[in-house]
Amino acid sequence: MSGPAPVEAGRICAVVLSAGEGRRLRPLTDRVPKALCPVGNVALLDRALARVGALGFTGPGAVAVNACYLGDQVVCHVGDRAHLSVEPGDPLGTSGGVGRLRDWIDGRGVLVGNADGYLASRDAAPGPDIAALLDGWDGECVRLLGKRLTDPDDQGGFAGHRFAGFSLLPWRYVSALPAEFGDLVRTVWRPAEAAGALQVVGFTGTYLDTGTPWDYLAANLHAAGGHSLLDPSATVVGRHVQSVVGAGAVVRGSVTRSVIWPGARVADGERLVDAIRVGADLTVAAR
Repeated sequence: MSGPAPVEAGRICAVVLSAGEGRRLRPLTDRVPKALCPVGNVALLDRALARVGALGFTGPGAVAVNACYLGDQVVCHVGDRAHLSVEPGDPLGTSGGVGRLRDWIDGRGVLVGNADGYLASRDAAPGPDIAALLDGWDGECVRLLGKRLTDPDDQGGFAGHRFAGFSLLPWRYVSALPAEFGDLVRTVWRPAEAAGALQVVGFTGTYLDTGTPWDYLAANLHAAGGHSLLDPSATVVGRHVQSVVGAGAVVRGSVTRSVIWPGARVADGERLVDAIRVGADLTVAAR
C-alpha cells in the first residue's frame, strides 16, 4: 500500500514569488506590483494561491509569499492566508527569495510558482492541471513545468521545453541557497540538468508570463474566453468587444480587446483598441 501523498505528509511546501517590479509593464506597475495586476478580474497572485491551494497548500504553515516592490500592498492583500517574507531593499530574485525562506521551508521540498505566470488548461482545473509535477516525486530530482518549444533552433530551454511558471525543488538544493540576489536558472536548474537530476513535466495548456503589455492583454483575453468579461459592479453603456472590465469601472465609450481596471473610466466618445486603461486617464497600448 502506498503511503500518504507528499503534500499530505507535510514533506512539501509551496512558495509563490511576488517580489518583482514588473519593469516591462510600466507604467501599470508604477501603481501596483505586478503580482496584483488583475487578469480576468482576478489578481495574478490570487490565481497562484488558488492553484497551489487546490493542491493542498493552504495557510501560513504550508504556503509562503515573498514581497518587496510595493510590498506593503502585497502584505495587505495576502493577510493571514500565507507566511510572508518581506525582502528589504531590492528584490532578491527567484533564488534569493527562496533562500531567504530556508528556515521556514525547514527540510521540506518546495513547489515554487511565479505569481506573474498565467496558466489555463482545457482538461483540468487550476491545481489539478499541474499536479503531475508532484505525482510520484522521489524528493531528490528537480522538476520543471514546461511548454514544448515550437522553434527547433531554440537552445534556451530545458529538454525541448521552456519554463512554464512552476518548479519543484528538493531540500538538498534549497538548503544551499543564500539570501542574496540570484535566479534559480543558474543556482538550481542548470546545475541539476548538468548532474542528470532535472525532469521536465510537460504542460499542454496555455502559459503566458504576462511580462509585457501585449502578453498581459493576451492573458486577459484568454481568461475572457473570446467574449467580454464584465464585473457585475461595472457600469457599461458603451460598446464592448472581447474586453475585460473590472469592478466599479465605468465604460461609456467603445472598448475592443482591452482591459479596463477596477474603478477606471472610459468617457463617452473614447475608443480603446488593444489597450489597458487605469483610472480616468492612463492608457497603455498593448502593441
